[in-house]
Amino acid sequence: MYSIENQYLKIEVSSLGAELQSIFDKEMKQEVLWQGDKKYWGRRAPVLFPNVGRHSGDFYIWKGRKFSTKQHGFARDMNFDCVKEAGEELVFLLRDTEETRKYFPFAFELQISYCLSGRELEVNWKVKNLGQETMFFTIGGHPAFRVPVLEGTVQTDYKLLFKEKEELKYRLICPGEGTADTSRIYKLSLKDYGEYTGCGIAEHMFDQDALIFDEGQIQWAAIGYPDGKPYISVECKEFTNFGIWSVPGAPFICLEPWMGRCDDHGFKGEISEKPGILKTDPADVFQKSYKIRVYKPESK
Repeated sequence: MYSIENQYLKIEVSSLGAELQSIFDKEMKQEVLWQGDKKYWGRRAPVLFPNVGRHSGDFYIWKGRKFSTKQHGFARDMNFDCVKEAGEELVFLLRDTEETRKYFPFAFELQISYCLSGRELEVNWKVKNLGQETMFFTIGGHPAFRVPVLEGTVQTDYKLLFKEKEELKYRLICPGEGTADTSRIYKLSLKDYGEYTGCGIAEHMFDQDALIFDEGQIQWAAIGYPDGKPYISVECKEFTNFGIWSVPGAPFICLEPWMGRCDDHGFKGEISEKPGILKTDPADVFQKSYKIRVYKPESK
């Protein structure tokens, strides 16, 4: 376990999956990140690579060859090397192995860094193509935050907050498949919460798994306290996809910035034809970052 801290926050990250394990608010003296109770969901904030969600049938085709996959890829279950632990920054590194090439036939280097600044944590991904062919992948974050967090409150007291939106469109997951149901688009109506728009967190909001937002609709999202002020936010500029998820009845909400997502229901093409797929040419580097901000309630 590795840690960094400043006067506001203490961050802990495990070398397993380079997964964020703790965001401790030192001013409020409370943990912000979900702590992984297996009764609901045992993970906390896995990094999803080389695939976000599931491929149709749990496999994909590349150059006519079939490669078996599992939901959210393999990086979250592999040990990373911590290559930098200094000041308010941690950097972790993973390279391909003989085992990873059975599922993902590309030579790569994945670097994940965490950098603190005030009450904000920046998470940065760098994916380098070390091979001789174009590499195809998706990558995403999956941080889960404790909700409720204030004494005497319940989850349905809290809000989902957005900026400059009156309505969002989302898809749902096909039950039992883990692919996106493209047959129907749902609308999330929002109302004003001061400088934000948003909606309440309804009891049955996640009965059909995650809400999937495509087309770069969400560049900033937050969980709001009962008074409508932000509790935790995720800023993800120029990200193409976003997921909001929880297990029904569980005391956490995931705000998930993604670059790419699960397959559409029934997708049968080659991986290079998958909508939203990322591609990196030999020696090139794909880089993306998002920021988690922890807010102090105004009443405290």
